[in-house]
Amino acid sequence: MTTTTDTGKAANAVRTALGIAGVLALIVGVLILVWPGKTAIVVTAIIAIYAIAAGLVYAGLGIFVQGKSGWSRVGNIVLGIVFVLAGVIAFMNLAQTKAWLAVFLGILVGIMWIVEGIVALSSLRDSSSKGWSVFFAIISIAAGIMLLFSPMWGAAVLWWLLGISLIVLGVINVVRAFSFGKQRG
Repeated sequence: MTTTTDTGKAANAVRTALGIAGVLALIVGVLILVWPGKTAIVVTAIIAIYAIAAGLVYAGLGIFVQGKSGWSRVGNIVLGIVFVLAGVIAFMNLAQTKAWLAVFLGILVGIMWIVEGIVALSSLRDSSSKGWSVFFAIISIAAGIMLLFSPMWGAAVLWWLLGISLIVLGVINVVRAFSFGKQRG
């Protein structure tokens, strides 16, 4: 049986979580818009740290975990070495790695949008709104092609949109934090 105190504590916990998430999203969104290059380098550094940590975990699995076959051990160790090397190489020149990641993500999103447009066209027969499906497919394929021809520009626009989205979502979460659990009267 829950008491009013337990409900109040739960509401406060949710309110706090929404508020913290909102403020963090707001801060990151502003940083992306004010210092896009520096923020991208910080994100690249975080990815490099993750690669090194994941590499150490994989290598540790290959070396220390009992009961694995020889190929499984070798695979984990090799994967660990590749991850650590990738992380170290990324740290050696964060600016170049940032640019490479931007191009890679621009190309990846471009391909995904083209495929998404093709899938929308291929499922037209089952669509209840064929006009909107065709419109979506055309926009998706065109945007994907534009990203493939200019992935760095596309990545910059996507980064800018991410910053704006984080600001909007951050503000919404802060508002939700203040209004969560309040009785409507």
